[in-house]
Amino acid sequence: MHKINKAVFFDRDGVINQDSHYVYKIEDFIFYEDFFTCASYFKSKNYKLIVITNQSGIERGYYTLFDFLHISKYMQNEIFKKLGYFLDRIYFCPLLHDTLRRKPAIGMITQAQEHFQLDLNQSYLIGDKMSDIEAGINAGIPNLFLIERNEETKQNQPKNKNTSKIFTKCNQNKQLKISYHTISSLDYIQ
Repeated sequence: MHKINKAVFFDRDGVINQDSHYVYKIEDFIFYEDFFTCASYFKSKNYKLIVITNQSGIERGYYTLFDFLHISKYMQNEIFKKLGYFLDRIYFCPLLHDTLRRKPAIGMITQAQEHFQLDLNQSYLIGDKMSDIEAGINAGIPNLFLIERNEETKQNQPKNKNTSKIFTKCNQNKQLKISYHTISSLDYIQ
């Protein structure tokens, strides 16, 4: 019998680090301190820590796959220095028009679900864009958090702030209640 795991899915830019548009240089990778607190909380509850990130800057030619892998290694090493463990996995979509993996599609989530034997009903997703939230809804993840860290992000998001929204999704002939919460800091999750 396989053990069923649960996970928290983090978007990268805007959730883990400051989003300064196509972050690929170490000197531009600035962590949000509340990420470490949030990751520690979920790790203490035995959640897998998984990153799912759209990285179309690779296909656009803004940076290379090597640049992305280099900064991912840096991110993992810094997390290990601070917390004593690595993220369980980083999934990314380097393409601009990938309809299967690029969020709001669920390809990265499905890949993680299969690899880690995840129960998505017990999982969380944290993102800073509606495409992140839509990916969670499409995958049937019931616990979704939309983080609004700056004015530009807030202007592109729904007007209802600090409220929860409830969705009902038909998932394999049963209804699943999905909610997302708009927050301004990862500290609100604990």
